[in-house]
Amino acid sequence: MTPRFHLAINVNDIEETRRFYGGILGCKEGRRTESWVDFDFFGHQLSFHIGRPFPTAATGKVGEHMVPMPHFGIVLDLETWNNLAARLTSAGMDFIIPPGTRFAGQPGEQSTMFFRDPSGNPIEVKGFADLRGVYAS
Repeated sequence: MTPRFHLAINVNDIEETRRFYGGILGCKEGRRTESWVDFDFFGHQLSFHIGRPFPTAATGKVGEHMVPMPHFGIVLDLETWNNLAARLTSAGMDFIIPPGTRFAGQPGEQSTMFFRDPSGNPIEVKGFADLRGVYAS
């Protein structure tokens, strides 16, 4: 079995969460009740429960940007990242950091974008042309 990461966080509204993660991000929905829902988030399990989302602040300095902390996300191959960036842009996503390239020409070069789900949970999606570069220094 390939290990899977599991993260459970709070959201304000289950139906709104289902529309966002299932409809906009294209994640497959798993089990659900009236107070929680699971998604296959690019091969990992995300569980969303009704409750107060965690507070965040733009305290993480990465390059020229201050990014929201804490946040979660996913590392994708560049083709999947490009397809998701196009889908989010077409959906009118209000990006915290719009799709772009960071560390161009350096070890760890990556495409990245930051946005929030409807409950305000910040998400970073990274794309790598070569996934061996994820930990490059």
